[in-house]
Amino acid sequence: MKTIQKFVVSSVTAAMLIGLFGCSGMSTQGRNTAIGAGVGAVGGAALTGGSGLGTVGGAAVGGIIGHEVSKPNR
Repeated sequence: MKTIQKFVVSSVTAAMLIGLFGCSGMSTQGRNTAIGAGVGAVGGAALTGGSGLGTVGGAAVGGIIGHEVSKPNR
């Protein structure tokens, strides 16, 4: 089970890093949303032992937080 968990966390981390290379043309808010989703996915996977639902839930929560943190002031 530990091997699967390490594989999931490594895969999500690699996908996050690859995704960040595509963020050069994004707005600050879009970039922060993507970073938040990646960090949330890794956190969700780590907290739930690599469960798919935990990974997706963490990505959703992280993406929302990343989006809201960088909201433009109006």
